[in-house]
Amino acid sequence: MSIDLLVRAPVGLLPVLLFLVALVYMDSYKLVSLRTVLVVILAGSLMLAASYFANGYIAGLLDINFGYYSRYVAPIVEEGLKALVIIFLFRTHRIGFLVDSAIMGFAVGAGFGVAENFYYLYTIPDANMAVWIVRGFGTAIMHGGVTAIFGILSQTLTERNMKINPLLYAPGLIMAMTLHSLFNHFPVSPIYQTLIILMILPPILFLVFRQSAQHMRDWLQLDFDEDALLLEQINSGEFTNSKIGRFLHDLRQKFEGPVVVDMLCYLRIYTELALRAKGVLMMRENGLDVPVGERTREKFEELKYLEDSIGTTGLLAMKPFLHMTRKDLWQLYVLEK
Repeated sequence: MSIDLLVRAPVGLLPVLLFLVALVYMDSYKLVSLRTVLVVILAGSLMLAASYFANGYIAGLLDINFGYYSRYVAPIVEEGLKALVIIFLFRTHRIGFLVDSAIMGFAVGAGFGVAENFYYLYTIPDANMAVWIVRGFGTAIMHGGVTAIFGILSQTLTERNMKINPLLYAPGLIMAMTLHSLFNHFPVSPIYQTLIILMILPPILFLVFRQSAQHMRDWLQLDFDEDALLLEQINSGEFTNSKIGRFLHDLRQKFEGPVVVDMLCYLRIYTELALRAKGVLMMRENGLDVPVGERTREKFEELKYLEDSIGTTGLLAMKPFLHMTRKDLWQLYVLEK
């Protein structure tokens, strides 16, 4: 390997990864673990490999000029593949707030951009330094930025829904594809495009992080108080006179007594875990990382046992009074991971 290549490689590969490290560092609640970030980066790299074959196949079918393809077709293929990773994270409740949607999105794009630049380092090692400056500080960060925007818009449109309508992914996906296509049009010189990205993207992500942090504080405070009150009612015996207690009483006409008891146990354990998760997040904001502990893991095992005992119909019947939004499922994932 030549000395020139040793100089060019960091310029092409490191900027987007350092940008991602800065995003993870800005996350005061530590919503995304390092292990998760690394897995998502790998997933983004695999999407680059998938896009290589997909673009080759589609380009052969369309038989159009490479310039037109790179401007109008490649952005659709590449952003669609990167979006699949984020959609999977949404569907498995790995994303709960704007902060983690931004980090996860940028991590997917970073993996894609690093893999792409690594490929070009291998195939055109003699390209001059200006190429690697543009690719490292421009193209790779563009890949991370537009996928982060997809994640942010998708989270904004779907955070109030337990089940996500696939159409709600469309605005973010269209935005990512459009920005990617605009970048590939080179409306100004590549160096100027790189400078524009570096001037615009950091302030946008900073505002997203600040808004999300305030939103999370409000959510933690409100839900913590509600969960604490509910748990107090269950443990004090006042539960039977509450709205939820009357609802459980009505369920006795539809379910056997042992199943209703399991429902009450499920509600108590679920609420305890939700409180625990919120407490962990509050302590993380203050710089304290609390281990999950064996007792919490046992509660998860008991919760899964009760889910099997209650059954799908019983769980559906509990939904009117059980906090079961995507945010609540996400906070349990915070403890489980």
